Amino acid sequence: MTWDYPHPFLLTLVPKAEDIDGLNHTNNAVYVQWCEQIGWAHSQQLGLGIEDYRRLDRAMAIRRGEYDYLLPTFAGEQLTLATWLVGGDGKLVMERRFQLVRQSDQATVLRGRWDLVCIEMSTGRARRMPPEFLAAYQTTAK
Repeated sequence: MTWDYPHPFLLTLVPKAEDIDGLNHTNNAVYVQWCEQIGWAHSQQLGLGIEDYRRLDRAMAIRRGEYDYLLPTFAGEQLTLATWLVGGDGKLVMERRFQLVRQSDQATVLRGRWDLVCIEMSTGRARRMPPEFLAAYQTTAK
């Protein structure tokens, strides 16, 4: 597959009947859920799960989400979702990118991005990333 960035974190997906909307294709909201699913899976693979967020009283919250729905997908199609951390300031913000590819023809069907900001969970206010976040996230965000 041709990926937008090197070294993607990957998740294989297949739309189910309940993912299909009135237009007979995968509902756009399902793509957003898949992006959340792979974002958490990638974070956990990097060593930071929700329990770590709670322990540190810090979280990476989505400040802005943007999705380009390029082509429809349908129930039963084999899809591969990729994600990357592609940037950050080493203090408060990071960017996560997404690319969804249909396996049968290698077509990119969705591209997305999140602008993330580090928050203190107890207050919801922006706070600097703790050293654990920098160690896990910034080494992959290039």
